[in-house]
Amino acid sequence: MLAARQLQGFYLGYRQQSLRRVYLLSRHYVMIKILIAISILFVPVSVDAYSFSNEQAVSAGQEKNLTFNSPDISLHAQKIEMTLGDAIYLGLRNNRAIRSAYLNRISQKFDLTVSQDRFNPKLTLSGNYLATYNQDDRYRQGAVSPKTTILTPYGSRVSLGWNYINTKANMAGFSTNDGASITVIQPLLRGAGKNIATAPVRLAQLSEQINRLNLKSIISQTVTGIITSYRALLHAQEQLKIARESLNRSHKLVDVNRAMIAAGRMAEFEIVQAEAEVASQELNFEQARNDLDAKRLELLQLLSLDLNTPIEATESLQAHDTKVDVVQAIKQAEYSQPQWLIKLIENEQANIDLAVAHNNSQWDVSLVGGANQVRRRDNQSGVSRTWENYVGIQVEIPVNDMSIHQAEVQARVNVRNSGIQLAEAHQQLEREVTNAVRDINARWRQYEISQRARDLSLRKLEIECEKLTVGRSSNFQVLSYENDLRNAENARLNTLINYLNAQAELDQQLGTTLQSWDITIND
Repeated sequence: MLAARQLQGFYLGYRQQSLRRVYLLSRHYVMIKILIAISILFVPVSVDAYSFSNEQAVSAGQEKNLTFNSPDISLHAQKIEMTLGDAIYLGLRNNRAIRSAYLNRISQKFDLTVSQDRFNPKLTLSGNYLATYNQDDRYRQGAVSPKTTILTPYGSRVSLGWNYINTKANMAGFSTNDGASITVIQPLLRGAGKNIATAPVRLAQLSEQINRLNLKSIISQTVTGIITSYRALLHAQEQLKIARESLNRSHKLVDVNRAMIAAGRMAEFEIVQAEAEVASQELNFEQARNDLDAKRLELLQLLSLDLNTPIEATESLQAHDTKVDVVQAIKQAEYSQPQWLIKLIENEQANIDLAVAHNNSQWDVSLVGGANQVRRRDNQSGVSRTWENYVGIQVEIPVNDMSIHQAEVQARVNVRNSGIQLAEAHQQLEREVTNAVRDINARWRQYEISQRARDLSLRKLEIECEKLTVGRSSNFQVLSYENDLRNAENARLNTLINYLNAQAELDQQLGTTLQSWDITIND
């Protein structure tokens, strides 16, 4: 009983000492973390390197990159983790193609504004002041002539003007002459009708729709390119990891060989195979590292960032089976694919151009009417007034002029060509969407097969390594299985990246890239 109590006391004392040691170690660990945090705070890193403004997706006037200003402590050795969402955000913000597209939208919007201003009154102000000398007298004359013109949506043209002239002479005295006039012209054939008069505005509106679709297409293509480039960087990182693991396994095989040689279970010359494999894996490792740098620079170029920025792709490589119906995919593409919608609009524009060209080939027959009034005042005759009203018809008939039908013939040809191109575009749309759907299904099956092949290759190599340790295998067989595993891992990685890229390509073909990434065009 006494021995038990002594043993219990010894255990409690030992436990208290252990807890005290753990407590002291934890305090030291916390102090070390605090010192590290304080030292990080004093590292002279530019805050601008990580600051992003809340401007629109694309800034037309500024280009901001991730920069590092510390001359003493370089952060290029550190990796900046970047997810796929981060890359897309930076691309929307900095990519030069997108910024250029938004700059072009400034002039395109102004073109639409000019066309829509077609039916607003146009005012012209003109005036002059002249000093005239001749053998009889000296004159000083001032004139002002405002004039406004209105074009109606039915082709009518109304002009209203006023003219005022004031003359002062040394001998003849002064005189004033002012009057107002109004003129109305209503076309009956050429230029008549709402469809013809408003055709330029409708063409401008359709062009604006095309411009917006082109902007959407540019952004979608850029986002798809960023996704592909980002996954190429991921692919290069994983290949470097595979090469590093293969190199480590080769070194371990050399160690096993040396142990077996030391134990007298292997001839010394047989280690040459394993050492040659190490050299081969070192070469593969260097090639993978070089490819990683190339893919990093490619992504930085797309993001318009400093090429020295040490980014690292951190998105997890995960894939899920996606079931897509071909018929529904084609319907979605017909609804949202920018290039297909542009073809539809261009076909409508061709029909409008034909209607305008046919109208321009007709006779120019118009009703005209107007009125004017003139008032004159001078020193000799006093005030006098005159007025005039008129109404009539004016006709212009071209004779033996084939050029007036040239535009109509060309417009008819353009309409037929547009129909042919529209049919070709629709068939191409169906083919590309069908290929994209089939490709994504095939890529998934390939990924499943490669995953199973990789697992079996790994298990096969593990078994062969166990056999080698007991002398039932050879270096040649292990190296052969090692090569099979490396090929299987690369095949699995390639099929996974290809499947993910096939998803992005399907989004591109359906015109749903922006919807998939919740991107709204700020236009």
